[in-house]
Amino acid sequence: MENKKEWYLEYEIHRNRPGLLGDVASLFGMLGINIVTINGVDNSRRGMLLVTEGSTQMEQLFEIVKTMDNIVVTKLREPKLSDRLAVRHGRYLERDADDKKTFRFIRDEIGLLVDFMAELYKKDGHKLIGIRGLPRVGKTESIIASSVCANKRWVFISSTLLRQTIRSQLAEDEFSDDHVFIIDGVVSTRRATEKHWELLRQVMRMPVTKVVEHPDIFCQGTEYTLDDFDYIIELRNHPDEEITYEVVEADSFNNDFN
Repeated sequence: MENKKEWYLEYEIHRNRPGLLGDVASLFGMLGINIVTINGVDNSRRGMLLVTEGSTQMEQLFEIVKTMDNIVVTKLREPKLSDRLAVRHGRYLERDADDKKTFRFIRDEIGLLVDFMAELYKKDGHKLIGIRGLPRVGKTESIIASSVCANKRWVFISSTLLRQTIRSQLAEDEFSDDHVFIIDGVVSTRRATEKHWELLRQVMRMPVTKVVEHPDIFCQGTEYTLDDFDYIIELRNHPDEEITYEVVEADSFNNDFN
């Protein structure tokens, strides 16, 4: 017997008549296809995570669905991270049209952002993630919440969350890939001591997950570039908000005296 296989199926509804979902679910049942999760992922689309015993059932399903007038299959593939999140949250991640590693969120979507980042932390390999956003939009809180979701501990290398933090050494138990290392790009490049820089370079070489707030400023003041980042996240209060670094740096300066 073939091993069980996961699929992501998305279909567009042309005529949403009563009982349509029931008919689709019944068809899956007759073919022995198990529905794991289902949700609307757009105004006229539904996404499903499915499990089959192999590929034959999906081939049969696709041939049958092609004859149906009410729906059109738009995606049928092994599920990607974006597919799983779309089914879980009811919408797709917004990606930059020119830079596919840049993902955009607004504050009302912090739940989706936290889920996305947690999945990145849990994936094989160690990621370098940058997060852009104005002060108090929720960057640091999202990093911490996603660490909790991923069952990871977090370590501030530099931060202004409660008071300005500039670490120059780590405790022995912090040298572990069970941690997410958080770096504030403004604090590290504008306020750091040489000992902090030694630690920062050591952390950047470690095979661990690192999240850099204000990655553009971080790259301006270091030997690193945006090409070194695996993902860039932008978090705004509303879709049209401009992320200006004059505001970011002024806020960082004011935190020195608060």
